[in-house]
Amino acid sequence: MREGSLEAPTRHPLDWRNPDFYDDASAFKELERVFDICHGCRRCVNLCTAFPTLFDLVDASSTMEVDGVDKKDYWKVVDQCYLCDTCYMTKCPYVPPHPWNVDFPHLMLRAKAIKFRKGGASLRDRLLSATDAMGKLNTIPVVVQTVNALNRNALARQAIEGVLGVHRDRELPEYATRKFRSSFQESKPLPVKDGKNTPGKVAVFSTCYVNYNEPGIGHDLLALLGHNDIPYVLVAQEACCGMPKLELGDLNSVSSLKEKNIPGMAKLAREGYAILTPVPSCTLMFKQELPLMFPEDAEVQAVKAAMFDPFEYFVQRAKDGLLKKDFKGGLGKVSYHIPCHSRVQNVGQKTRELLEMIPETQVTTVERCAGHDGTWGVKKEFFELSMKIGRPVFRQLADAQPDWISSDCPIAARHIVQGIRKEKEPPAKAHPLTLLRKAYGI
Repeated sequence: MREGSLEAPTRHPLDWRNPDFYDDASAFKELERVFDICHGCRRCVNLCTAFPTLFDLVDASSTMEVDGVDKKDYWKVVDQCYLCDTCYMTKCPYVPPHPWNVDFPHLMLRAKAIKFRKGGASLRDRLLSATDAMGKLNTIPVVVQTVNALNRNALARQAIEGVLGVHRDRELPEYATRKFRSSFQESKPLPVKDGKNTPGKVAVFSTCYVNYNEPGIGHDLLALLGHNDIPYVLVAQEACCGMPKLELGDLNSVSSLKEKNIPGMAKLAREGYAILTPVPSCTLMFKQELPLMFPEDAEVQAVKAAMFDPFEYFVQRAKDGLLKKDFKGGLGKVSYHIPCHSRVQNVGQKTRELLEMIPETQVTTVERCAGHDGTWGVKKEFFELSMKIGRPVFRQLADAQPDWISSDCPIAARHIVQGIRKEKEPPAKAHPLTLLRKAYGI
């Protein structure tokens, strides 16, 4: 048994401001070291396409070892990694505190950061990662109708694929005609009922996706908080959480976005608010990635301590005896997908736990990557791979013959429905917050 095998994984801070972080020789030495460990283990071969790409390169080399792989081909592995983090949190036996200290996702992030610093980001990648700017532009009246119409038009999508490299067959989310933050209504004054596990008041970080694409998810969250007599506010100043820029390797932009978001959120955290975000990637950004990038920043750490996944919060409220269970009806059969960025928060299957509290509700759970992964599955060169990765998920969720398809990640849910549609008519899709609201009848 390896040293440290019974201990929980630990994560070292990301030393991204050290000049050595961007040094090619140092980075490639670490890439070779970690790739050699991965080649000798191969436990992660079925997780994504990064590991099969690496192992194929090794097996096709003259030595059939990592030293026989051309270092230029290392970038093929880097490009296949979309930083889902599941290899680190669920598979790898060599993560810290093991002395081999393997952190594959953050090594891939380091390589992406080096590539970005050298100008390795296309116009397409810069636009896709500028979620806030694109959202503001595409939700302007008249513009929003035009953009949505073009995204549904086959000829327009063919042209967009040629110019920007966004795959013509990827079903894209529509932009909302009225943004969530524009239609936000404050909660009525309520007494704050703190629990042992949870603060009794909530601040909502709405996220770019909910604000610009599916504001209904945000309104569902507010309705659930209101029904459970939990006072809430909206984070006053909000920019993109930074996850799309992180995935691109643009760490300076991540830092700039942190400066916009953290001060106001830290103030709320100090005032005793729980902070909820309805998109798992954004929750993970504030729980893990920013704290690892800025371990010395007290405000970042305060936000981390106050951050909850919505269902993590609701389940803890239930344990406090403060969550209402006056459900008006069951949901029938729900096929529920746990996104990677929910799994790696290490809070357990809280969404499933709460949905199973609803009478006359049967939940089939699939805990496997669906393959979309932020902007990665939108791109021309990765679309088919994203559908291939998701195929087992599509099949397992559809085989349960559910009334509902649901995932905490709305992008993954849309991707899953698209995958099922290739074989048969998919069931109705709804976010777990939407389903919980439906069960309450509110």
